Amino acid sequence: MSKILEGKICLVTGSNRGIGRAIVERFAEEGAIVYANARKVGSLDEWALACSTKYNTQVIPLYFDVVDNAASKQAILQIKSENQRLDVLVNNAGLVTYELLSMINFDSLREMFEVNVIGTIQLIQLASRLMTRQKSGSIINMSSIVGDKGVKGQLAYSATKGAVISVTKSAAKELASSNVRVNAIAPGMVGTDRLLEVFEKSFKDRLSDIGMGRLAKPEEIANACVFLGSDLSEYVTGQILGVDGGTIL
Repeated sequence: MSKILEGKICLVTGSNRGIGRAIVERFAEEGAIVYANARKVGSLDEWALACSTKYNTQVIPLYFDVVDNAASKQAILQIKSENQRLDVLVNNAGLVTYELLSMINFDSLREMFEVNVIGTIQLIQLASRLMTRQKSGSIINMSSIVGDKGVKGQLAYSATKGAVISVTKSAAKELASSNVRVNAIAPGMVGTDRLLEVFEKSFKDRLSDIGMGRLAKPEEIANACVFLGSDLSEYVTGQILGVDGGTIL
């Protein structure tokens, strides 16, 4: 079978666990050269080498904090220097909190906006400068079903993910004339280690709200990223793709 991301240069932020790690693996499986981002230096080295060998491509660790504009700029410049292009950016890095309105910690809220929103906008700005010159590119932002529908007990988190939806739609309109596509994925509940840690205590009763009756697998979110990153979606921009198994909130 042909690999639909063969030769594409991709950057995936927040690759150290969960959805981000699954996206890197699926991109590599489809033939992409993938820069895998995390904050902690050395944390991805062993895994990246194993992925490179397994999928016969390059998975390259790239360590920086997405809220650090200078470090993000240096990362994009490194990709440009080494490849002269960037085809796909996945803004996956993010923070999540679970608390009622009355219990919101505003320091945590500000930090979450820095990572989930400002970090995303910074990387869109930096990547789009390269993509507009090459007249091609796909930017994929990670939102959430709660950013669209809202949910009790996650007002702060849903506010950041709602902002990501607005950012996606506006950036798509601005960059379309340069053939740069901007879309977002809005997952429902995904069975990552992070969610499973709190699932039994806080979310077990929500299984009945999911039409398919189960949590998503990280690989199912990654599959949507493969579609949006590939030429199969070359006429798709400004869209929010729900991957939620028929969830009703």
